[in-house]
Amino acid sequence: MGLLKIEGITHWSIPVNNLGESEKFYGDLLGFNARGRLGNSGMSCFSVGDQNILLCERAPSVDKSFAEEQNVHHSFTVTPETLVQACKIFHERKVPIDRLYYRAKGYFTGRELYFFDPSGNRLELRDPTWKAGMPEPTFEELVQS
Repeated sequence: MGLLKIEGITHWSIPVNNLGESEKFYGDLLGFNARGRLGNSGMSCFSVGDQNILLCERAPSVDKSFAEEQNVHHSFTVTPETLVQACKIFHERKVPIDRLYYRAKGYFTGRELYFFDPSGNRLELRDPTWKAGMPEPTFEELVQS
């Protein structure tokens, strides 16, 4: 047990290059619930499930992409149907896809779709219902299904 007892998570933050563009991506495309901008702070609050997420606009001089950092990402749980729907919508809207991965072992098993937001942040939609031995259609096959 740690020295301090943390009660929970208040929020977590995603750095973005353009707050307005990112509000549309996370609100309109991913369906997060807009809670509002935090005054003139360059931050916009959203909620998804029981989590609060702050989109935090970067300073112009800050590196613009985390795409080079292979392990850094934010993951969101979805149903199998939503993952297939996301493949189709992302293909249609030309959302950059990193990969579709079927994770049979480890702590977070399931079908995982990795993609990038307009600021280059790596995101993941995870369908935890997929298990080893189930079919493994490609991204293109899911788009065409």
